[in-house]
Amino acid sequence: MIGVAEVVLDVRDLRIYYRTLYGYVKAVDGVSFDIKRGEILGIAGESGCGKSTLGNGLILLKPPMKYMGGEAILDGKNIMALSPKELRKVRYEKISIIPQYAMDAMNPTKKIKQIIDDLLHEHGESFERKKDVIEERLEIVNLGKKVLNMYPIELSGGMKQRMVMVISTLMNPDVLIADEITSALDVSSQRSVIQMLYEMREKEIMGSLAFITHDLSVLYQIADKVMVLYAGRVAEISPMEDIIQEPLHPYTKMLLSSLPKIGVRYSQTKLKGIPGYPPSLLNIGPGCRFRDRCPYAFEKCEQDPPVFDVDGRKVSCWLFERGDAN
Repeated sequence: MIGVAEVVLDVRDLRIYYRTLYGYVKAVDGVSFDIKRGEILGIAGESGCGKSTLGNGLILLKPPMKYMGGEAILDGKNIMALSPKELRKVRYEKISIIPQYAMDAMNPTKKIKQIIDDLLHEHGESFERKKDVIEERLEIVNLGKKVLNMYPIELSGGMKQRMVMVISTLMNPDVLIADEITSALDVSSQRSVIQMLYEMREKEIMGSLAFITHDLSVLYQIADKVMVLYAGRVAEISPMEDIIQEPLHPYTKMLLSSLPKIGVRYSQTKLKGIPGYPPSLLNIGPGCRFRDRCPYAFEKCEQDPPVFDVDGRKVSCWLFERGDAN
């Protein structure tokens, strides 16, 4: 882990909801965290926990998404409160994203060179002035210069994804968000993508990385620190090694126990799951959102748990007030 103290992105009590005919879906509901320069933050949780809403909401709020409160401080500004014009200047240069559906992220009617030139023009640059940088990035992701004169439809799925990685990092963003970019890949391809991101980090092509995934085994290969989300809220924030060796939150423990382990014969040993279902986030009330599935739940879990500091780690669980979390 790169031991630096400078905070690049500071998110406090961020709330991003979805407006529906029946009320608000509280997809991101009071989330707080920070990312330090050079750090790789893993954002983990099962489907529907709010991790992709969080990542995309920091880049661009699209209806029916609605910013309800909190702040995300980047370069001294709350990017959630910026006008569309101000946000265009920040996007790609200060904060950028490799989207979940990267293979469909490029305009199919334009050649790659034109797509890149349009982006650079938006930030006062040009293709010719950035030509050496573009060629360097293509080399990192193992793409030849010939792709610049091709249309997105002429590229394979893997080539499209790597091209989007190049485009997303052209302006050397302070924070790069990678949203589920390894989900549809085999293990070998996942490893290649992780190595490419590592190389970009080492070359300071991006300041920091937020890596969103549901797969903790992928995060173990890349993350310095992990934030576990559950039902729109933070369950735990801990260094990666600590999460694996000694998870704090009951949800984190059960999530890890549900993963297959090397050397275990599951024809003889039953793989553990998490009983029950996540709560509906539509007009959800107070209380710990994991309480109905938690084997340790008690009366106080009907109230919203605060964030407890445990040896520098963060956990939202009433057990840590009682001191009997073990």
